[in-house]
Amino acid sequence: MKFSCNTVDILQALQLVNRAISSQQALPILGNILFRAEGSSCTVSATDLELSIVTYFPADIEREGAITIPAKAILNFAQYNTDPSIILEAVEGTQLRCTSTHSKTVLSGELATEYPTITPVEKKSSFTLDTASLLEALNLVTFSSARSSLRPVLSGVSLRTEGGKFILVATDSYRLSEFIVDAAAPEDVSCIIPVKVLEEVKMMLAAEKAPKRTPTEEGEKEGARSEAKPIEITLGAQQIEVRIGHTQLLSRLIDGKFPDYRQIIPKEHTCKAILSVRELTTAVKRMHYFAKEVNNNLTFSLDASLAHISTPQTQLGKDETTIPTEMTGAPSKIALSSSYLLDFLSHINTDVIEMEVTDSQHPAVFRVPTNTKFLHLVMPLRMQES
Repeated sequence: MKFSCNTVDILQALQLVNRAISSQQALPILGNILFRAEGSSCTVSATDLELSIVTYFPADIEREGAITIPAKAILNFAQYNTDPSIILEAVEGTQLRCTSTHSKTVLSGELATEYPTITPVEKKSSFTLDTASLLEALNLVTFSSARSSLRPVLSGVSLRTEGGKFILVATDSYRLSEFIVDAAAPEDVSCIIPVKVLEEVKMMLAAEKAPKRTPTEEGEKEGARSEAKPIEITLGAQQIEVRIGHTQLLSRLIDGKFPDYRQIIPKEHTCKAILSVRELTTAVKRMHYFAKEVNNNLTFSLDASLAHISTPQTQLGKDETTIPTEMTGAPSKIALSSSYLLDFLSHINTDVIEMEVTDSQHPAVFRVPTNTKFLHLVMPLRMQES
């Protein structure tokens, strides 16, 4: 294998696939990146056996071939090489000679045949999603997934189709987010996607959406946003593939049945309050200092045109505040987690939210008036006396 390429191109590709390398590897070779030079490009791949990322970059191929090199070593070379182009050549079977104008580095690797095979998805169904819609959905859903593997189905995001639309749902059993993507959807799609995969997709989409800088006669100036291409998603019986431009993410799906969450969403409410996001966020951030001493407990008392929020007495003290609200329905009271509220408030981009309360025993439902596709639910805590 021997080829030359642009230093920036290979660095960007390596940084992408490196995200699939786990700090806890079952096999030492999983700390490597696989290079395969063919035709007019070089494909690089990495996997932790659960998530695989594959991408490619243009290269002038002199001799086709493949080799696998430790990710830290090749990233270190590419990141700190200041020359605009480099030549990579496999020598003596398992070594990679990296040459540029001012440097010559030799890295020890392993044979490509020793690297685990990244199995293509056996297509069961496929569809495309708009970049902006998917990014919005992921921003508002993935944070509600469980970060523990004790219940695997809760460490993923449920994706299903219903009524010609996509529905994404995540929950850790204490809170829940649902987002409806209004797009042409095939029938009978139902799977649970590991949240790790979707977090990677989210970061890649955010990078794709960022404005590109292009050189002009006046110098470097910010250019227009590049037109985002639709995201291609392929589902197999046990795998998913997400294709974003030149990059593929492949992962196993989570086995199991996602909870029937719809039965815990209150069918009606006794009280609805419209709250300022800025005022509520400021109040909860201040009160979280005390609330975290007592299971993050905050008590909301909704009455007339005011929302009274208070913490129980703690060793640090206590706090209470009143913020104005537009309220309809009967007065109501509920205790909620300050931590979950802050997490939710940090993910929305709106001036006001609607808070629907049934009673102190049922979950509070939050909605964004300008976005009817989104719903967030927080389970109540046991109210504590001051």
